[in-house]
Amino acid sequence: MPGSIRASGWAKAMTTTISNRGLPAAEDIVGPTPGQRMRRRIFGHYGLLFGGGILLIMFLMAILAPLIAPHDPYMQELLARMRQPVWMNGDWEHILGTDHLGRDFLSRLMYGAQISLLIGFAAAAISGVIGTSMGVAAGYFGGRVDMVVTFLITVRLSMPVVLVALAVVALIGGSLTVVISVLGLLLWDRFAVVMRSATMQIRQMDYVAAAKAVGCSTPRILLTEILPNIVNSLIVVVTLEMAHAILLEAALSFLGMGVQPPLPSWGLMVSEGKEQIYFESWMITIPGIALFLLVLAINLVGDGIRDVTAPENRN
Repeated sequence: MPGSIRASGWAKAMTTTISNRGLPAAEDIVGPTPGQRMRRRIFGHYGLLFGGGILLIMFLMAILAPLIAPHDPYMQELLARMRQPVWMNGDWEHILGTDHLGRDFLSRLMYGAQISLLIGFAAAAISGVIGTSMGVAAGYFGGRVDMVVTFLITVRLSMPVVLVALAVVALIGGSLTVVISVLGLLLWDRFAVVMRSATMQIRQMDYVAAAKAVGCSTPRILLTEILPNIVNSLIVVVTLEMAHAILLEAALSFLGMGVQPPLPSWGLMVSEGKEQIYFESWMITIPGIALFLLVLAINLVGDGIRDVTAPENRN
């Protein structure tokens, strides 16, 4: 018993001596966990934080629009038409002014965020399913499958997206459903190219060979070995195509071939205000800035995810 007491006292003395000399403690010698390293990379990436903050605000504005919008975005009040924003001698009843039909600009801007985000997500989801399926199949199987997919990608790249979308919408008619379907069926090529390249690299890995050796079926290998390892690249492409789809929808609506009135599309709001560009420039500036911030935020988030999940930053 006395020996154990002396040993314990000696250990405490040594610990105190080590701490006094400034040597690292035991918990400091052990490196940070993968979760801690990921959090440090996320909170140290200012572009990701800035873009994520703007995107979060846009999401909240779109989701809470029925609760926080000061007016009905479709209600017309001709006696209050063309009122200026509050910083241009306007009133606080219509903070961002009103349009040529007396509809509240702030309310339409909030509801317009719903349309832009819906089109971005839906178009990216449709094109992502098509392009990822084709790219993974081409990269894993190779041979004739790869040849057919490569041919389809070449054909798709030879068709200008805007011109094809304009032709299809002019033939069928513009609506929210038509715009989502057309963009979803036209924006799959980047998914296919990136997923094909990523799959061709991963199929050479040892864990894929081990899965084949133990008799795993092809669908199981694709779902458990291939897809989880290309999800980072997939997320980056999704963000890029979301921004692309939002810009294309705004362009189509501006030309009168996209979302039709009275829906509050940001591109349509710019189109409705273009006649007053020399007199009431705020009518195209406000929705233009909103569109710019949304696309910027999505691109910053995509670049941030790519930087944070890069292989050289995982250690």
